[in-house]
Amino acid sequence: MDNVDFGVLRLPAQVLVGPGSVRSVAGLAASVGTRVFVCTDGVMVATPEFAALRGDLERAGLTVEVYSEGVAELPLTTVDDCLERARRAAPDLVLGYGGGSSLDLAKVTALLLRHPGPLSGYYGENRVPGPVVPLIAVPTTAGTGSEVTPVAVVTDPGRELKVGVSSPYLIPTYAVCDPLLTHGCPPRVTAHSGIDAFAHAVESFTSARRGPEWGGTLGVFVGSNRLTAPLSLQAAGLIARHLPRAVRDPGDAQARESMTYGSVCAGMAFGVAGTHLAHAVQYPVGAATKTPHGLGVGLLLPYALQLCRDARLPELAALARATGAADSGDEAKDAQTMIDSVDALRDTLGIPATLADLGVERHELDRLAEQAMTVTRLVNNTPVPVDAATMRRFVEAAWSGDRMSLVAS
Repeated sequence: MDNVDFGVLRLPAQVLVGPGSVRSVAGLAASVGTRVFVCTDGVMVATPEFAALRGDLERAGLTVEVYSEGVAELPLTTVDDCLERARRAAPDLVLGYGGGSSLDLAKVTALLLRHPGPLSGYYGENRVPGPVVPLIAVPTTAGTGSEVTPVAVVTDPGRELKVGVSSPYLIPTYAVCDPLLTHGCPPRVTAHSGIDAFAHAVESFTSARRGPEWGGTLGVFVGSNRLTAPLSLQAAGLIARHLPRAVRDPGDAQARESMTYGSVCAGMAFGVAGTHLAHAVQYPVGAATKTPHGLGVGLLLPYALQLCRDARLPELAALARATGAADSGDEAKDAQTMIDSVDALRDTLGIPATLADLGVERHELDRLAEQAMTVTRLVNNTPVPVDAATMRRFVEAAWSGDRMSLVAS
């Protein structure tokens, strides 16, 4: 495993993790401003936990405006509706409360309150010209890591796939991650968000390794490095051991706490190192099949690792040790066992094994491969070269279930 002699981390000003940490939000908010605009959804807004948070904010002297129409996979229509409300409220602080889509909604709202739209002008990397309205992120799932990352993802119907806004300016000012808030997360959502977090850990650890261009603007994703790699490994181990438990028993406090820590560590790692092929292909697959992000990523992850295996044998063997999958001392054997264990985890969580299982027709594969190739920041972060022919071979394998066809001959 080559040690690239550089390290990069970009983090919120404070990251608070632990049971009861949500009680710190009001004090943090009051240190920033007096008018807070909350982005959440219709389920979260009706919970006693949210009512308690709102009470804390109001007792701290803040004026609270709540937008609770957030929805999964964040369509642009929701962004526009939320922004109209936010402009009327004129907040000096935006708070995201809920799953990844609510946190991403808070991010793009904070962006568009400070900088002129449309949002499409900021698609891609490093296109946000300066700081956004201060952000506090309070996740209620263990998965997306959005509370500590520079990325927000939206669904743009005009582009037939999800697109990202990637800028260090989107990293929240404060991230408050209370595992007690995740206890109400249903098993299916726990599984999908949890396997997404696992993919963040694994893909960030196996991502392209390259030196930074110190003389210019650093890319949002700079590949695995000496600061992100330990976070990736820690996250992979925590999630592999505790995600099945959290799905089986939503009230398992130890599993929920470990999943929260794992998700945050994975977010801190991939927010700098980046993800790669499984995430790149999920963008068009998710848009075409209307399936949850984590489900698609979990389906695709074993195939991505199989394609990259020979380029990342030491990393995959290290992941096998970290997750408890294998530790035989035979690097190639342990690397393959690690990939096989991801297949087994996917099956345990009830995630489909092939694109065909999602309803994708074979004649759609060319289009999906072409669209995935446009997600260049992730394709280029893959540790092996991916051209159009390789991408087409990859989606064919993921459609048919023939993972071993991706083994280099």
